[in-house]
Amino acid sequence: MIGKLIGIDHGLKRVGVAVSDALGISARELALIEVETDAATYTELKRLAAEQNAVAFVVGMPHNEGNTEQAEAVQAWVTGLKATTPLPVVIWDEQLSSADAKQLAKQQKRPPRQPIDDLAARVILQSYINALADGLAPPP
Repeated sequence: MIGKLIGIDHGLKRVGVAVSDALGISARELALIEVETDAATYTELKRLAAEQNAVAFVVGMPHNEGNTEQAEAVQAWVTGLKATTPLPVVIWDEQLSSADAKQLAKQQKRPPRQPIDDLAARVILQSYINALADGLAPPP
C-alpha cells in the first residue's frame, strides 16, 4: 500500500495523532489535539490528513473486557468521524499502547507530566503497519 496513514489515539481530553511515511513502513508522532467538541476534532483531523496527503485513518480501539463503556464511546466517536470524511477509517486494537508510549516517552526524555497521547497514536499506527506488512491486517 502506498500512501500516508493517520493514526489516532482517542481520548476525552486529548486526541493523539501520528502519521506514517508514504511507503507505510514507519510511524511518527504528529500532533496533540485538545478536545473542545467532536466536530472541532474531526475538522482538525481532516485538516491534518489533507496536509499530510493521507489515504486513511487508523483509530485505536480499547479492548478492556471490564470497560465496555470506553469501547462504546470510541465506537460512537468513530461513527461520527466516518460521517465527516471520505477517507477509510480502520479500527485497530490499542492494547498495551499506553505502556509502550510511556516507554517511548522515557526514551525521548519527555517530562513526566507531558501528555503521551501522540506517542500512543504512533504505537497504534506502527502496530497496524507491522500487521499490514505481515498480512495480518486488512488494507484500509
